[in-house]
Amino acid sequence: MLPSSRPPTIPRTIWLWWKQNRAVQGTSRTLRAFVAELWGFLRDSTPEQRRRRYGDVEYDWDHQVDTTSATVGWRDRLLGVFHSPYQPTEPALFHEMLTGLKIDFQNFTFVDLGSGKGRTLLMASEYPFRRIVGVELLPELSRIAEQNLGKYKSEEQKCFRIESRCEDACDFVFPAEPTVLYLFNPLPRAGLAQVLANLEQSLQESDRKVLILYHNPLHDEVLSASGRFTRSGGTHQYSIYENL
Repeated sequence: MLPSSRPPTIPRTIWLWWKQNRAVQGTSRTLRAFVAELWGFLRDSTPEQRRRRYGDVEYDWDHQVDTTSATVGWRDRLLGVFHSPYQPTEPALFHEMLTGLKIDFQNFTFVDLGSGKGRTLLMASEYPFRRIVGVELLPELSRIAEQNLGKYKSEEQKCFRIESRCEDACDFVFPAEPTVLYLFNPLPRAGLAQVLANLEQSLQESDRKVLILYHNPLHDEVLSASGRFTRSGGTHQYSIYENL
């Protein structure tokens, strides 16, 4: 997600992406990257590629919800190209991450930054968290998440205090309570650094236990450089960090 206090627009999203990348890579490399991103978007817009995106729809069939990436509209997919493409979490991997935490879930709030259509919120509700909070920048995805929360029914559900907020992750105020923070690579490096700085400031004001599940950790170096968090587990697919 790109830092912004306003709902994202395509021109503003591209301008911020261009500004941030040019500062690091220079104009010519940024232009090549821009063309490559657009070409990838056009390639992934073909009917064949859309059919392939339906490969993640099994969870939706089982629970009568809409969390698949295949039904995301072209506008939100294009916005995703320049901050974070929507991709729902694979259930088996999610449960692997959570069952490895060895915590008393009742004492923790689950927070998902970049919660999209809410699949992770629904899966987290199978654990007895104190409460569950999702944060999504794109209004359309947040709207669908709200609908999914209203429709979802499961005999496995153990947490019923669930909310989905439409706001920028960089503006999110962390709850002053023990937290499991879930990140499915929702931010570019600068955005992740801002979120981490906000979290560290929050810990200074109210010390408590925080665990970070970083799925697809493309910017793992941001967390590993933190003086407040240490990597305590994970695989090549995800990293687990906890505060010291």
